[in-house]
Amino acid sequence: MSIEIAQTLDARGLNCPLPILRTKKAIAALQQGEILEMTSTDPGSLKDIESFCTQTGNELLGSSQSDGDYIFQIRKQ
Repeated sequence: MSIEIAQTLDARGLNCPLPILRTKKAIAALQQGEILEMTSTDPGSLKDIESFCTQTGNELLGSSQSDGDYIFQIRKQ
């Protein structure tokens, strides 16, 4: 099953809280059900994105790590 990404967000090189703040802004611009893919280099993003999704009700579809990048797919609820 492939995921259709509505928007990508490159937050590489940014430190907390900027990746989560940019994610919040990007999610707000999406329609319900659309998916944001965010890439970050901040290891704190792992817990931050999980907490963000729990608090906002958005769905964390997946996360992965590749060459120092943390990649998240989030569906807007």
